[in-house]
Amino acid sequence: MRTRYLVTTADERTWPKDQPIHFLGEWCRRYSRKNVWQHMDSVVAPYHWDDRKKLFEDYKFIQKVYEEQLKGLSFELNQIHGVDHSLRYWRILLGPWLGQFIQMLFDRWFMLKQVIEQNEVSACKVLDRNKECLIPNDMSHFRQLIYDDDWNEKIYGQLLEVFWGNDLHVERISAGIEFDQKTPGVSKNWTMLAKDLAKKILSRLYPLMVKENEYFLISSYLSLKINFRLQIQLGQFPKVWQFIAPTNIKPDLQKRLGSLITIEGKDAFSDVLRKMIPLHIPTAYLEGYDALIKKENDLPWPKKPKVIFTSNSYAYDDVFNSWAAKKTEKGTPLIIGQHGGHFGMSPWAFLEEHQIAISDAWISWGWSVKGKPKIKPVGILKEYGKSVNYDPNGKGLMMEMSMSRYSYHMYAVPVAGQLLSYLEDQYRFIAALSEPLREEILVRLYPFDFGWDEKDRWRDRFSKINIDSGDQPIINLVERSRILISTYNSTTYLESLTWNIPTIIFWNPEHWELKEDVKPYFEKLKSVGIFHETPESAANQMTTVWDDVADWWESDEVQNVLHQFCDRFSYIPKNPIDELVTIFKEIA
Repeated sequence: MRTRYLVTTADERTWPKDQPIHFLGEWCRRYSRKNVWQHMDSVVAPYHWDDRKKLFEDYKFIQKVYEEQLKGLSFELNQIHGVDHSLRYWRILLGPWLGQFIQMLFDRWFMLKQVIEQNEVSACKVLDRNKECLIPNDMSHFRQLIYDDDWNEKIYGQLLEVFWGNDLHVERISAGIEFDQKTPGVSKNWTMLAKDLAKKILSRLYPLMVKENEYFLISSYLSLKINFRLQIQLGQFPKVWQFIAPTNIKPDLQKRLGSLITIEGKDAFSDVLRKMIPLHIPTAYLEGYDALIKKENDLPWPKKPKVIFTSNSYAYDDVFNSWAAKKTEKGTPLIIGQHGGHFGMSPWAFLEEHQIAISDAWISWGWSVKGKPKIKPVGILKEYGKSVNYDPNGKGLMMEMSMSRYSYHMYAVPVAGQLLSYLEDQYRFIAALSEPLREEILVRLYPFDFGWDEKDRWRDRFSKINIDSGDQPIINLVERSRILISTYNSTTYLESLTWNIPTIIFWNPEHWELKEDVKPYFEKLKSVGIFHETPESAANQMTTVWDDVADWWESDEVQNVLHQFCDRFSYIPKNPIDELVTIFKEIA
């Protein structure tokens, strides 16, 4: 018998009064609102991807669905726009959105299916919205929307009404004033604003200096110095090109539902996609496609570039993607550079697979894969020429991370409510230290909180803990610290190991899975006390080495293991510019 009211998000407009509640996930329960929900008669649905084997199997299934939908949509969009672009063209332009949308939609759909089919809920509220609201204009806009309760409530509401309207009572309530929520931008100081102004002024001069067949670099993740030296050595005037947003175009639901017919699926989820894709595809690929092409054609960029190189633009920049996709059809090679940690380590990672699939060469920080010649190990280029030291008498710097309360693109990390398990590990680490040693720790929070209210959680657990909100440059903090504690598999510890900064790493291996051929490298780190699989083990190592960190870190045993690891995953090349020039010229 269904007795509980279903709540899908943290939007309290959809919460009933004086009714037993079934929260769909931990994302519904904001810590800052615990005074509201902790006294309710409520339960939280078990999260289906807490079964990590299911997560991996679902990823493989979703990738197959993605490939089918990409082929079908490529055909449909060619027909609608009167063009004949290749599958690679549409993979470059459409792929980042389509892949992530399918992965997120599967999660939302499966959680609803699980709760409703178990007869645990009888009713719910959904916001009565303008049907055109929260349809993204482009990939950049999409990335701003997906972390918010508003966009996710819309997804859940649509799924409930379309697929389960006969199974439970769906009450539509007024949404009030609607707007497209966006992730807050980073506040900029005078130095950053001055740099932005200089870039804008230079970008207006660049068209006078562009050769039609020069090398094109944008969002390269290289330091400005290396970027300029590389372009000079390639024989061209150095330029720093900027992101250009597509024209804002209003969605036309009648056109969407009438002309965009996605392919029929062989399973229930593909039928869900068939109904949902036309309601969510960004306007840049449909109503705004002509405007996108016009903006692309007006670009002052080279007409026949020898090589296109980026490390970031492929993920969010639709003007760039449209331009680059067309150039690759004419034979221009696309090179993508590694832009952070985790690459080459994860058993599944959509964006890593996507980057390698669309590129002609992929530049890694050191790792390679037998049988994949596209992957070219060059090293961690952004650290070339940089010298970072540590203070043997400084504090311990504990680096924290945060992730969206809702699942997004899939790779081997904690998903959705699993972040609470990650946070518990952090508290266990601090609790395992002596009181005097706790006072020596500076906890640096991730700059974006995603609604987890992590600072409040830390203060409630450890009222005297030293906290940095994530605003200070990381290098400044590192140089005032004697040891860095890295708590997740990403860029932070790769950089600290590359800088030869004393580092202790710990994470839950059940939430940060590694490829089989990568595990031996971490076993070596474990053997010398760098890597740990429990917070208590990491805290014990911290206590052991604290009084003389250098004695431990600078020992031959630790340094030998460190060099072996960095040679594989994050070494600094001796002549990075020469190596890049060689790769660029060979592939051109």
